[in-house]
Amino acid sequence: MRTSIIIPARHASTRFPGKPLALLSGKTVLERVVDIAKKVKETKNNINYHVATDDIRIKTFCDKKNIPVIMATVNFETGTDRVMAAVNTLLEPPDFIINLQGDAPFTPADFVMDIITAYQNNPNADIVTPVVQLSWEELAALRESKKSTPFSGTTAILDKNNRALWFSKNIIPALRKEDRTQTLSPVYRHIGLYGYNRPSLEKYITLPVSTYEHLEGLEQLRALENGMTIQAVIVDYKGRPAMTGIDSPEDLQRAEALLK
Repeated sequence: MRTSIIIPARHASTRFPGKPLALLSGKTVLERVVDIAKKVKETKNNINYHVATDDIRIKTFCDKKNIPVIMATVNFETGTDRVMAAVNTLLEPPDFIINLQGDAPFTPADFVMDIITAYQNNPNADIVTPVVQLSWEELAALRESKKSTPFSGTTAILDKNNRALWFSKNIIPALRKEDRTQTLSPVYRHIGLYGYNRPSLEKYITLPVSTYEHLEGLEQLRALENGMTIQAVIVDYKGRPAMTGIDSPEDLQRAEALLK
């Protein structure tokens, strides 16, 4: 199975312009994400990786660092569209495509490996994505954070085969009773890392923005609303920093603190 890791990297972020090239403990955010892709490539066969950007500053930086980079100069609605455009330039079409966000330097490489393995075990899945089951303490922290930032943090509910039934910016499921005898809560937090088989990605980008995608601001709901399957993979941070992405200068400061 041939797998391509595509790292979308935009310079023109509203909240944090130039964030892929921002320094995080002496190394750019983008380089730290590329290091994740390198580690996966070293571990598994038939893996390649590319940064996908529409900005000459990011391309120039990648060229200087010998990082494979693809210029996608068209304006895209989403990072997923940019991923597909980058894949279409590759000489050898991949069987499986991973969208590794260019602002998520704390993504463990084993999470990427886990979704590759999950797809190999279930090639009928349209999309594969990781989730982490929250402890009661982590659930309490998520509830507290939503008091000030209600749209940070996405949760998911799964069926008995760990296929995603739904995602929401609200905490789902609602808990009438909490069985604290269990070590972990029944709440799963979604991690924004996606793997697609090629036909499913080609289909996804042709679909219009769906009703609940628009209301919740979650792209993955477009897939569910159109009958596509999303296989969830339960992963474990094992004590590692669980920061999902860097969206603001304040996030960069938090990331610095986590590294220390």
